[in-house]
Amino acid sequence: MTVIQGVKLDESERAAPALPRDILTEELVFNMGPQHPSTHGVLRVVLRTDGEVVHDCHPLVGNLHRCCEKILENLTYVQGLPYVDRMDYLGALNMEMGLVLSVEKAAAVEVPKRAQYLRVIMCEINRVISHLFAAGQFGLDMGAFTPFLYMFREREEALLLLNQVTGGRLLYHYIRYGGVTRDVTDDWLKRCLAWCDRVAAHMDEYNNLLTYNHIFLNRTCGVAIIDKSTALRYAATGPILRAAGVARDLRKDIPYSSYEDFDFKVPVGPHDKGVVGDSWNRHRQRLLEIEESLKIIRQAVAKLPSGDVSNPKISRGWKAPEGEAYVASEAPRGEISCYFVSDGGKAPYRARMRGPSFQNISLLGETSRGLLIGDLIALMGSIDITLGECDR
Repeated sequence: MTVIQGVKLDESERAAPALPRDILTEELVFNMGPQHPSTHGVLRVVLRTDGEVVHDCHPLVGNLHRCCEKILENLTYVQGLPYVDRMDYLGALNMEMGLVLSVEKAAAVEVPKRAQYLRVIMCEINRVISHLFAAGQFGLDMGAFTPFLYMFREREEALLLLNQVTGGRLLYHYIRYGGVTRDVTDDWLKRCLAWCDRVAAHMDEYNNLLTYNHIFLNRTCGVAIIDKSTALRYAATGPILRAAGVARDLRKDIPYSSYEDFDFKVPVGPHDKGVVGDSWNRHRQRLLEIEESLKIIRQAVAKLPSGDVSNPKISRGWKAPEGEAYVASEAPRGEISCYFVSDGGKAPYRARMRGPSFQNISLLGETSRGLLIGDLIALMGSIDITLGECDR
């Protein structure tokens, strides 16, 4: 007689082969979030699971409604700009760019060349910051704490650079109609280039710590595949679409703010590990885009023209003439689009924003079916959503 965990088993009974029998299971419906750390904000995800296997997933947004569009329609043009920063608070400068470009197009506002270059420099710094944060928190979701701290080191230096020029570390209100708020100094440009060199020098460190880490590869390669067809059907944009094999980047396809002056590549999956469109390729995509953003910053600093940084015709009480325009630009998480309508009043008649996170988050339902709950965390981390921009 043998005792195993308090259960007495006869030796002859234990040696006998087990008879086949049906395994009865029961589905469980529960909430993940809106306080779960892996949801990266107040996202509520309703899961239907059978054990650890996800049968269905419903992302529910609305806990962080910014009301940004309605606020823009009830404030003057200058007053409304700071609210756009709060949509994607990790890519605030790119949010400002999206709205400002549409208004400038509708009102035929000319932007000085130096201001266009400064916009590019600031937006690309913000893109690098956002991608570093995305890569670091993705590693944190997968159980790798150290890379998160390493990537925050360079992020902190960039925040200091932006703070000196804009006065803010997270929300900037720097890009204005007709230009930018203030110029940069030669010393700031030198420190910006030195920061670019440090980030580029640490790329191998990031890859060794996280990207090519054996455990990280096992957790992400071939997991939660978003192929080209699925990405296009859900109108996904940004790193998710490019990691799935589609070379779409508005900075190349429809250049704005003098992006046509710069030489850079658009990385496209598949990369050297995993399967095209899987969680690992989405992570690798962002690190490759960091390298291209650094190239753009260096070129913009080297070619930075002299002149004004704002259009003198745009004053505090400026009002856009009657008209409408639609402009899309490339934010860190994908395309930020703005449809703007003016009736000649002190505030926009209509300001409609289309953010990438809302589109990308809709992929969770189809892509998560059949995954384990742990792999669902990998999917959500690799999509990189921002709820403020999703609940706009």
